[in-house]
Amino acid sequence: MKALFITLGVVVAVVVITVITVIACIGIRNGLIDRDEKVREQWSQIETQLQRRADLIPNLVNTVRGYASHEQNTLSEVVEARAQATQTRIDVNDAAAMARFAQAQGELSSALSRLMAISESYPDLKASQNFRDLQTQLEGTENRIAVERRKYNEAAQLFNTYVKMFPRNLLAGMFGFASLNYFEAQQGAEKAPEVQF
Repeated sequence: MKALFITLGVVVAVVVITVITVIACIGIRNGLIDRDEKVREQWSQIETQLQRRADLIPNLVNTVRGYASHEQNTLSEVVEARAQATQTRIDVNDAAAMARFAQAQGELSSALSRLMAISESYPDLKASQNFRDLQTQLEGTENRIAVERRKYNEAAQLFNTYVKMFPRNLLAGMFGFASLNYFEAQQGAEKAPEVQF
């Protein structure tokens, strides 16, 4: 009889430990899913702002085209950079894709900077209310993009910390979760742009 109670006690202990382990694994998996979804939602906010910028560009190009028709090369560069930036897709788990995406966005920003510099040569363009409105919207959008990139990096940092901590790091790989890449500044961004008058 005593052996039966010991065996029953061991079985109950194994069942309790198994149940606790399963519940802990479910909790960890749900935590990973929750944080992963927060990162993906934050990434979609970046994409929303990038799309807003991409939508503003044709209007800006057309406005400049009306005043500066002989600046066709710069206008073409902006249109081409916009097309490249909107075609580049990203997987936040792929560092090379993140780099290509950042490069395409950087090239678009550079082309837009050249387009804005053109306005200095055309007083009528600078005075155009439509141009000023578009310029203001574009500047606001660039600020929103910067804010959303920062928020994405914060969400990715929280996710990466969660994934790397024990015992979650043991289960994260089994569940298909890995650390995410951060959105990094484009190479050379630390240098101030050269302004010439």
